Amino acid sequence: MSTAERGAPSPPWSLVVPVKVLARAKTRMSALAGPHRQELALAVAADTVAAALRCPRVGAVVVVTDDPRPAAELAALGARIVPDEPDAGLNPALVHGARRARESAPDAPVGALSADLPALRPAELARALDAAATVPEAFVADAPGIGTTLYTAGPGVPFSPAFGGASRAAHRARGVRELTLPGLDSVRRDLDTPGDLAALRALGLGPRTAAVAALLPDPAR
Repeated sequence: MSTAERGAPSPPWSLVVPVKVLARAKTRMSALAGPHRQELALAVAADTVAAALRCPRVGAVVVVTDDPRPAAELAALGARIVPDEPDAGLNPALVHGARRARESAPDAPVGALSADLPALRPAELARALDAAATVPEAFVADAPGIGTTLYTAGPGVPFSPAFGGASRAAHRARGVRELTLPGLDSVRRDLDTPGDLAALRALGLGPRTAAVAALLPDPAR
């Protein structure tokens, strides 16, 4: 039986968070966010990273970005910043971040976490990571059940995320264990479209995102 199954904390995790260049981020929110779109993208990433850093299971957050503004602000929160040296898409960026994380903490399990989780609760992330620690690879699907918000690989396990598009099906096809335990609402609910905002407001937005969201029209009206 693993330490996580016995209820003891798993080894501290390294989490890799990809952050787009702000000029290209949150394009599906353009109609709602208007001139606040880039501020919204930065706020969402900041709330996600801040919550991850407060999670008791997380030892390090590695942010992969080529944008100097989020790099500076997320570093100030305590994240480690690495450039997107492959510059070949999301999954290569995550693999690069995981490689850099394992250079610093070779015995730590590694996860890839969406940067779009502005209601993320540290306790729910800890619950997901404890469950992930019991299997070689795991993932959490997004709320619609199509994409992925968290992918994990244990120490020594090849780090092979399949984010993008129908990534839930892609991860399942590879035999990655899907984590379906209850109480992970804030881990599963990402902000992609205006329709997501009402559900996130109900969960409780992080402070940075809430401040920007207060400037936007309510999509439910």
